[in-house]
Amino acid sequence: MDNGGGGGIMRAAEPGAVHRTPEDVFHDFRARQKGLLKAFTTDVDKFYLMCDPEKENLCLYGLPNGSWEVNLPAEEVPPELPEPALGINFARDGMDDKDWLSLVAAHTDSWLLSVAFYFGARFGFDQDSRKQLFTMINSVPTIFEVVTGTDKRQPKEKTPKTGSKNNKSASKPARQLEPNPRSSKIPFPGDNEESDWDGEREQEAQCGACGENYGQDDFWICCDLCEKWFHGKCVKVTPAKAEHIKQYKCPNCSSSSKRGRA
Repeated sequence: MDNGGGGGIMRAAEPGAVHRTPEDVFHDFRARQKGLLKAFTTDVDKFYLMCDPEKENLCLYGLPNGSWEVNLPAEEVPPELPEPALGINFARDGMDDKDWLSLVAAHTDSWLLSVAFYFGARFGFDQDSRKQLFTMINSVPTIFEVVTGTDKRQPKEKTPKTGSKNNKSASKPARQLEPNPRSSKIPFPGDNEESDWDGEREQEAQCGACGENYGQDDFWICCDLCEKWFHGKCVKVTPAKAEHIKQYKCPNCSSSSKRGRA
């Protein structure tokens, strides 16, 4: 670990240095996150024992090589990277194991975000690059969600697909798709495997009313009967109105229902 803490540094841009992108920072974020997840899951017994309250202030670090470590904080002031929560070991024996892990997980998520946006500041990201980085980070569950199990309890958003009726969303109210949906998968350099968190890759879809393709700036809603997706503007449904619709029926299905009752 560099300088007693941080677990490796992505050097800031210098004259002649390689230009860093949001994908580069997200790659670093995911590597550190995957390493930290091991501390809370497969290596949790080892992690628990290492956080002895009798020891000095300890911090949990995620390393860019996909591993984790518990160590003393960096000695230099200010540190080269933002520092994790200090003294996580002191509360260990005074709390329920699950509550302690959840607390440390929440602080760990905050640290990961601070490191990612620290790099963004050092690399001179503009507003669009910062937004892109946040969207990529927000496309995967947090460590806190994994530790508490809320990532499994939350229904996944369904994005429009063609030729497939799998993974029907169970979310209520009506299934809707806002601009830049959280569930969209964004690849990052060096990761050729399927995402750990997402299902099938997003596929281009067409509006059941106008026939135009999906666009990031469009609001979409899905019919719960025929499972076709529609532009909200094409079926005269706004995001606010969709929040109060428990089961959405497109105009065609609504007409069919009325004819069946006649």
